[in-house]
Amino acid sequence: MLVDKLQVIEDKFMDLEQRISDPEIIARQDEWRKLTRQHSQLSETVETFRTYKKVLAGLDEAMEVIEDKSLDEEFREMAQEELKELKPQKEELEEKLQILLLPKDPNDDKNIIIEIRGGAGGDEAALFAGDLFRMYTKYAESQGWRCEIIDANEPELGGFKEVVFSVEGENVYSKMKFESGVHRVQRVPTTETQGRVHTSTVTVAVLPEMEDVDIEVNEKDLKIDTYRASGAGGQH
Repeated sequence: MLVDKLQVIEDKFMDLEQRISDPEIIARQDEWRKLTRQHSQLSETVETFRTYKKVLAGLDEAMEVIEDKSLDEEFREMAQEELKELKPQKEELEEKLQILLLPKDPNDDKNIIIEIRGGAGGDEAALFAGDLFRMYTKYAESQGWRCEIIDANEPELGGFKEVVFSVEGENVYSKMKFESGVHRVQRVPTTETQGRVHTSTVTVAVLPEMEDVDIEVNEKDLKIDTYRASGAGGQH
């Protein structure tokens, strides 16, 4: 049942809330960061569930008033109007909660690396790549994310033949992962002198940032070859 599932999530959320306030856990920063991340991931679901419970309580109260024949007719009509307002809210919240309960991509909360590369269209494709770069960075700014260019190839006419940049923030990959693929634009470019419409393409790759992994190399696994010249001239 939907409410039972959500109640379990709310109980877990409240438990996490207590644990991240515990000074002993705060002192263990790695564990504390892990718990605060879990707490943040559940916050939207729990807030929506709490609103849903208020709507359910409002519906029950309105139904009680409507069914109570001893009450004033005008009062019961007001309850009827409230019922009409709350029913659509209940359906909307149920739909949202069903979506929030869907399994999430484990990479959703990771930072990302974006590569934008000009395809067909020459200089116009590079200009289009520049437009996409500005669009993504403006969107990132509106979300409170931080962008940093890693590598860029800028032609003389502007834009980018290729640009690679990182985006850091909350739930970045979940909101940007569907941007991967080929993007196409049809327009009269600034490089066109006769007013003809050009088609240009740009490829976008969105990659989740991988976590640091400690690798231990055993010297027994290494193979070392040494080469020496045997010719004359002092090389031997």
